Amino acid sequence: MSSLAASAIGGRKTRSRSLWADAWRRLLRNRAAVVSGAILMILALLVIFGPLFSPWDGEQPDWDYGYYPPSLEGSHWFGTDAIGRDLFVRTLKGGRVSLALGILATFVSLIIGVTYGAIAGYYGGRLDSLMMRLVDILYAMPFMFFVILLMVFFGRNFFLIFIAIGAVNWLDMARIVRGQTLSLRNKDFVLAAETIGVRPAAIIRRHIIPNLLGVVVVYVTLTIPQVILVESFMSFLGLGVQEPAASWGALVNDGAQEMETAPWSLLFPASLLALTLFCFNFLGDGLRDALDPKDHL
Repeated sequence: MSSLAASAIGGRKTRSRSLWADAWRRLLRNRAAVVSGAILMILALLVIFGPLFSPWDGEQPDWDYGYYPPSLEGSHWFGTDAIGRDLFVRTLKGGRVSLALGILATFVSLIIGVTYGAIAGYYGGRLDSLMMRLVDILYAMPFMFFVILLMVFFGRNFFLIFIAIGAVNWLDMARIVRGQTLSLRNKDFVLAAETIGVRPAAIIRRHIIPNLLGVVVVYVTLTIPQVILVESFMSFLGLGVQEPAASWGALVNDGAQEMETAPWSLLFPASLLALTLFCFNFLGDGLRDALDPKDHL
């Protein structure tokens, strides 16, 4: 080997990328996912800080401005509702509740479902059968019955709402994770870890769950809008967010009743809700492609 070739090889820097760095690079190539993520960030900032720039609080009625139409020249940009409350502020504050509820309730269901499904799938046998029979029994019972029962027992509180929804919304996640774990537990990297004496809890944490990220992330992005819709149904039954507070679901329900008189009361919260749902779906697709282990082969 010549000295020139040796120096060229010696001067070449080889950089190894981690799974997360490679996934981030793949995600940035997906324009729909990047745009959706940017829109969600803008929406999050808007619902947090937007009401601070309005002279209205969204809760105090102004009887002289009932059903005031949207106007860029005035201060009611989204118009007002039947009792004169500013819909711009109410829509943004409702977004705070809906997004926070969707994220927190999904986090609760994620922790329960992933842990439960991974344990059942990895250990298998009688433990798997027993755990999944319990899931089947819970599936046979009405979903909303559990939520309403929990709300009746523990009261109507914002934090109790997301705990109640998350505590009964983990069944699908448990089944998905359990099925994926069954296909992973006989893989070479799991068998190698068992051979060298790695504890089952460490195998589940370090080898099983990281390989489920793609499936889990996609399910999370579908669960958040699902939780938002569940909350809107609960608000319709009088078990969700209560007046004078609001959520997108509650505002959509109110706007649907006032659609003929004040169509803007339905248009703005429904548009932001639909935009949020679409963005979560596109972002989920992008994260699924970026985190798919098959793409790294």
